[in-house]
Amino acid sequence: MKRNVTPSPEQQAPQPADRRHALLRLCLAAAGFLLVALALYFFIGRPMIRFVGDTGRFRAWIDSHGIYGRLAFLGMMCLQIIVAFIPGEPLEIAAGYAFGAVEGTLLCMLGTLIGGTAVFLFVRRFGAPLVNAFFPMERIERMRFLRDRRQLNFTIFLLFLIPGTPKDLLTYCAGLTKLPLSLWLVITSLARLPSIITSTLGGSALGMQNYTFAAIVFAVTIGISLIGLLVYRRIEARRPAKAAQEEEAQAREKSA
Repeated sequence: MKRNVTPSPEQQAPQPADRRHALLRLCLAAAGFLLVALALYFFIGRPMIRFVGDTGRFRAWIDSHGIYGRLAFLGMMCLQIIVAFIPGEPLEIAAGYAFGAVEGTLLCMLGTLIGGTAVFLFVRRFGAPLVNAFFPMERIERMRFLRDRRQLNFTIFLLFLIPGTPKDLLTYCAGLTKLPLSLWLVITSLARLPSIITSTLGGSALGMQNYTFAAIVFAVTIGISLIGLLVYRRIEARRPAKAAQEEEAQAREKSA
């Protein structure tokens, strides 16, 4: 009769070779994801941006395709969030031009929600290697403020509220935090709304040939974006310094 033998802790613990194989699989998955993303960018993303940039042609195409045109635009917004190389502002302006400010804003928000959820879950599944597929580790390391759990919600809300901040990078890095998906979606949706509204308002004004109002909207948006970029750089520079001070203080306490 065979006896049940309980594995020792050493046998139960993952072996170095197993860890290397797991890391290799993650890196291969991230590399595959990057190759797919690059292919989507070059063969779909760039032509898509050129297409929506011709606003008159884009609106005519939307009008001729009805509900399918709207579903196609939702797909474009999702793709823009997932493939971080694709800029979002041209799509938001084109949405205002083709659908009007209200419907354009709703479509942009819905597409952003779907795409953001996909990115968040992908990163939760594959971790840092997937983020590194799009952004270098040095740039991710500079975002230490995402580790400050006490200020995390406010910091994310502020950075998504201000135009000009790297929202694509933040979307990918958020999956590395302990933030729940539901809370992430609420915070970023509320914070993105003003920026999307200004873009769709400007696009709607262009569609109605109200060029003066469109110029004012875009000028104000550019001004706020420049201010937002400066604010983000100050936050990015200040948080690592604060973290270094805290680590130094902890080291002093341990040595005392």
